[in-house]
Amino acid sequence: MMLDKFLLGLVVSFASLGVFAQDRPPPLPVEPTGVIETLPERYPPDWFLVHDAAFFHMSDGKIYVIDTSQDSLGDQVKGLFNNVLMGAILQVPSRGEIMSVETFHTRGTRGDRIDVLTIWDTVNLSPVDEVVLPAGKRFMGMPERVVLQTLNNDRWLAIFNLSPSTSVSLVDLDAREVIGEIPTPGCSFIYPNKDMAFSAICADGRMLTVTLNEDGSEKDRNFSDAFFDSDDSPVFERPPIVDGIAYFPGFDGTVHPVAMNGSTATPMAPWSLIGPDESTWAPSGIEIDGEDDLGRIYFLMNPEANGVDGMHNAGGAEIWVFDPDSRRRVLRIPLQEWGLSFAVGRGQEPKVLVTNPVDMSVELYDGLSGEFVRKITGFGQETPLFLWGAK
Repeated sequence: MMLDKFLLGLVVSFASLGVFAQDRPPPLPVEPTGVIETLPERYPPDWFLVHDAAFFHMSDGKIYVIDTSQDSLGDQVKGLFNNVLMGAILQVPSRGEIMSVETFHTRGTRGDRIDVLTIWDTVNLSPVDEVVLPAGKRFMGMPERVVLQTLNNDRWLAIFNLSPSTSVSLVDLDAREVIGEIPTPGCSFIYPNKDMAFSAICADGRMLTVTLNEDGSEKDRNFSDAFFDSDDSPVFERPPIVDGIAYFPGFDGTVHPVAMNGSTATPMAPWSLIGPDESTWAPSGIEIDGEDDLGRIYFLMNPEANGVDGMHNAGGAEIWVFDPDSRRRVLRIPLQEWGLSFAVGRGQEPKVLVTNPVDMSVELYDGLSGEFVRKITGFGQETPLFLWGAK
């Protein structure tokens, strides 16, 4: 009797499978292998590079190329490449390349340290070459846009070093080799100043400007007058730059313009971002400012940061947009969530992409109206601490 029931059950099961098999769709066609998609040589204005520094496992940092104009995640993610151990990147559209400074160790997390400049192709997102850098010198910290700069009609790459002595290494991008090192004692970072010069900000409140010879050696150096006090009136090291003028925001909401278009940087008259009823507001965050192709400058603002020690990195609730010529605020962008970093896209209709530290998503805003557009998440990001508008 038990055997009869078992056989009957098998018959019923196989009959059911036959019914289900009739309802199944036909198998998918075999997909071809070896198909590699490519990206445009010049990324569209709505594209951004999202730098996920992988803060809790820094040997696995990534740069995601995101099309913010698309609705679905599959259409938004255009590609990615690695950037190891809190590296820095710089897009160089004239060369069709992205420069990436990073660090490796011969045994993964230990062993001999190797610092390299990895050169990525923008079309294929493939590494096309690398230059080994002097080990143990390159700046290793939170991503910054003032640690890499091209010079000499994009033939040279200047790399900021902090070991803890400060200097700038020069790489010939045509020859793919290091051609020199310029010491900058007491002065840090790299700011554009004409084609054969760069500036650096100094601890004593001045700006250093170094002019180079045709072979990359130092021609001369000059210091500006002091325009801030590191103890009493500190400034953020990362300014928006429009028409050769860098607008250094102070911790107290004062803007310090510095003209960097000559052999000596020239401080200009400071002005305030905050109005009479906004005394508690001040810039705050990791990536706190930016500029657009309309000549406007942007600042991430915190309503409780002014005068509160340590609040300069906390992030902000709004982004304020200013016309630097008239020193007038032209737009306030209230954020859906707290913002930690942001970047501004290029073009006449700029978009603003903001890191939301609550869930580590990125959120898109219209740079003309200030309206929220969409949230972008689920693309593998963990700590997208630095954003870049596509160049």
